[in-house]
Amino acid sequence: MTTPPQAAEIPGAKHLHSGKVRDLYELESGDLLMVASDRMSAFDWILETPIPDKGKVLTALSLWWFEQLDVPNHIVSTDVPAEVAGRAVVCEKLAMFPVECVARGYLSGSGLLDYNATGEVCGIPLRPGLVEGSRLDEPIFTPATKADLGEHDENVSYDAVVAAVGAEIAAKLRDLTLDIYTRAHGIAEPTGIIVADTKFEFGARPDGTIVLADEVLTPDSSRFWPADRWEPGKQQPSFDKQIVRDWLQFESGWDRHSGEAPPPMSDEVIERTRSAYIDAYERLTARKFTP
Repeated sequence: MTTPPQAAEIPGAKHLHSGKVRDLYELESGDLLMVASDRMSAFDWILETPIPDKGKVLTALSLWWFEQLDVPNHIVSTDVPAEVAGRAVVCEKLAMFPVECVARGYLSGSGLLDYNATGEVCGIPLRPGLVEGSRLDEPIFTPATKADLGEHDENVSYDAVVAAVGAEIAAKLRDLTLDIYTRAHGIAEPTGIIVADTKFEFGARPDGTIVLADEVLTPDSSRFWPADRWEPGKQQPSFDKQIVRDWLQFESGWDRHSGEAPPPMSDEVIERTRSAYIDAYERLTARKFTP
């Protein structure tokens, strides 16, 4: 389905919006309550079968990354209603920028498709001869539109970001994105995980401060590859939702262009995905995940 199920009622919280994975509420304090569900999305569909504990992994890992990164973020508190304990945060209201801020250090996914078609990604020329999984000479900023629910995010040029938010803000978003990605890649590398690419969302406080928001460097928003199995020229094994994408494309029998909903995931795919998310969390944080 392309619309999420009805959000749960939470005492003292007014439901505002539901996305592919998260439900957003307004609290009586005026702050927001952001809840990460166990929903799994792929190819612009919300899949029928959830991944148990996924919302808790996304929340715990985002909080860990916020601890590592020296950048203003939207977290106000982790003191949340019991109904959503472990999978929610209280966060600031921000004026969100209408841009998915993507950093790529390696070539894969839509970036590879663009490169194979044009030799560029988001208007950035890359050297010839790159293949699936190639490490780029330096990380690149490859923004995307923030599509409505059920529609597809599309890669855009830097000029499109300038047109949307102005030259000064565009430059700040680009520089922040590349700086955070570079630091995150360096933090993850000793744990045996390659952060191949990731996307960030930013908003502004009333005083103009740019703030890192939403989820950060999770298996939903990033490509995490095992460093000891990285081999350019083939599909990389992963700790992220690529497991589900690959199953849908190559094993499920579903035609993504048919307009029909994807089939329910098998128990094996659900457990493999859940285990990969937990493995990524435990490797990165050196903490044991407790459901």
